[in-house]
Amino acid sequence: MYKFRTYFCDQIRISLQKAIERSSRHKLKASLLGLLVFAFLWYLFCFPRDIFAGTSYSTVVTDKNGELLGAKIADDGQWRFPPSDTIPDKYKTALIEFEDKYYNWHPGINPVSIVRAAVGNIKAGHVTSGGSTISMQVIRMSRGKERTVFQKVVESILATRLELRYSKKKILALYASHAPYGGNVVGLEAASWRYFGRPSSELSWGEAATLAVLPNSPSSIHLSRNRGKLLEKRNRLLHELCRAGKISEEDCSLACGEPLPGTPLAIPQYAPHLTEWYSKIAKGKESKTSIDVHFQKQVEETVDRWNDEFSLSGINDLAAIVIDVHSGDILAYCGNANPQRKRQGSQVDILRSPRSTGSILKPFLYCAMLQDGDILPYTLVQDTPVNINGFTPQNFDMQFSGAVPAAEALARSLNVPAVHMLRKYGVQKFLELLRKAGMSTMNRSAGDYGLSLILGGGEGTLLDIASMYAKLSEAYQSKDSLDFPLKDKCAIWYTFNALKEVNRPDEIDWRLITSVKKIAWKTGTSYGFRDAWAVGVTPDYAVGVWAGNAQGEGVPGLTGASTAGPVMFDIFNLLPKKDTHNSYANKGWFLEPLYKDYITAEVCHESGHLKGLYCDDIDTLMLPRKAIKSETCPYHKQINGENVFQLPPSMEWYYRQHHPEYKQITETLENDNPMQFIYPDNGSFIYIPRQLDGTIKGVVFNLAHRHPESVVYWHLDNEYLGETKYIHQMTLVPPVGKHTVTVVDAAGNSLSIGFTIVPNRPR
Repeated sequence: MYKFRTYFCDQIRISLQKAIERSSRHKLKASLLGLLVFAFLWYLFCFPRDIFAGTSYSTVVTDKNGELLGAKIADDGQWRFPPSDTIPDKYKTALIEFEDKYYNWHPGINPVSIVRAAVGNIKAGHVTSGGSTISMQVIRMSRGKERTVFQKVVESILATRLELRYSKKKILALYASHAPYGGNVVGLEAASWRYFGRPSSELSWGEAATLAVLPNSPSSIHLSRNRGKLLEKRNRLLHELCRAGKISEEDCSLACGEPLPGTPLAIPQYAPHLTEWYSKIAKGKESKTSIDVHFQKQVEETVDRWNDEFSLSGINDLAAIVIDVHSGDILAYCGNANPQRKRQGSQVDILRSPRSTGSILKPFLYCAMLQDGDILPYTLVQDTPVNINGFTPQNFDMQFSGAVPAAEALARSLNVPAVHMLRKYGVQKFLELLRKAGMSTMNRSAGDYGLSLILGGGEGTLLDIASMYAKLSEAYQSKDSLDFPLKDKCAIWYTFNALKEVNRPDEIDWRLITSVKKIAWKTGTSYGFRDAWAVGVTPDYAVGVWAGNAQGEGVPGLTGASTAGPVMFDIFNLLPKKDTHNSYANKGWFLEPLYKDYITAEVCHESGHLKGLYCDDIDTLMLPRKAIKSETCPYHKQINGENVFQLPPSMEWYYRQHHPEYKQITETLENDNPMQFIYPDNGSFIYIPRQLDGTIKGVVFNLAHRHPESVVYWHLDNEYLGETKYIHQMTLVPPVGKHTVTVVDAAGNSLSIGFTIVPNRPR
């Protein structure tokens, strides 16, 4: 019984031991399997989505052909251009021959190279070669770890993973974009520009070989140290390429004779303000523009030359832009002239800086009023002294014409007629039109701008305004309905026709010289001589120029015609001639609109209004479609059975001084008043300034009378002041407050106006 128990216990023990052994073997297998699965998953997912994540790159701007316009250094102080997907063949051939001959065949690591490097290091007693493939070097560049045996193993593993994700071509591109080239130069493209002043696609065999060997040891062998060793390495590589049949003996000989580059070159900085702009909106990226670098150079040279001349007169800043009308592309961008010359404001990008517009917006008002039928092309517009709630605009020459055809007022850039036109059109309506046309800086209310909006009371950028002129030209030529508020082709044609009459700064009459380009252009000068504008447009191009001081200092004599104008014409002369031919343009100028684009109507020759009942001299004109709602002639009347042209007294008083052919008619209709105040207007707010000695001389009231020899009696608030004859002027010094002036002539005709004297100039 005892033996049976012992035997039974032994069998149980043996069974348990076997079970434990089987369990241990299963656990070991499970552990090994789990380890293998973990290793596989780690290998599968260890590779980051972007191995160079967090790397900062230079902002690079190129022209339309890919040529470098400018670049801005990366945040870490390195010249490291954004990665490229391609590398030039010469560099690729030289790099593979020098760094990794079996690059196209191995899976990321080359065991033969590693063994060879290990043997060489043992024989030398120190590290002479790492045996790294190009793929392993890409991994090392991305990780930035210290060189150790462990890191070499990690790099080897990650290199095989790199090969699984990217093509051989992509890996070469990653290497070329991140290889160190000494100093603060990283990447092939940056090195090519810094050392050779050209893109990598234009490198010679000698230059490509130099850049292929340079990253091998950039800290010890560099262009500024150990140049002999660098030259020896480069030439050795060239001879290896020759022996391998990659280059001819002649190419090898010529390449070996090339000298090494000297001091690093400056990165090109054409259109530097544009590069600065891209560094804000596309930082660390490469941006391709529509600019042609060769034309950009010509424009910059022109602008810099004029800026050198202007600076002698205290005009330190100058900007220009050229726009292709049909595409809207910017062809040249000069944010400010001579940015390398140290001065306040040289780094200000004038093209994007809001400045007082002066008169540069007048063509858009003229065109808008034509489009809406508020005026006709040659409608007489009042040009007499005006005071509107304290706003007293003056023409540039401080003269008045009484009445001026609207087209002439635009060509002469008269301020007072423009104010009368805006008053009729409406400030709010015009402000909305400007915003729709592309002005991004009109952020205030219409009441804040007031009527001064047409004379520079608002601010605009040269980029916006030049683009608006370009869009106006495109709107005229386009068969489609563009998203632009001025669409009436007849109105636009009359606008361009008026603008081509603006006197040129070179005093050339384009009508007499057929080779001179026709250009519709407009100037503008802001209050205080702070901003000078000139914008011109043809069927193909728009050119905008601004001159002044970026800091806002005024310069006496600074005008758009004398400064910005000549620069604009010089730039137009640089532009290539286009043979644009369409239904609305031919040989560089605008054709008349098509029959479907206008109506015809009879227009009074003298007043420019639609023909009235008593108009005798008539013109038949093509007009915008809404012109039919325009006002009929208000100045032709029938007096004593005769049709006569008679302006209101205040307009007549100035008009006849410039028009000796004007026949003054002393007779009036029964309800016509022969008197009219020239200044001030009814409801004016008047500020009476003190003289330098502190005295107050008062304000001069000016009256026009159809019969100057008539005696006129003056009253202020029912108090008799005196009488005038021939020259009807009276100087008054009313106290602060509301007042009424009444005049009565000998025939009993009377006229009254109310006005307000204010203690301080309205703001």
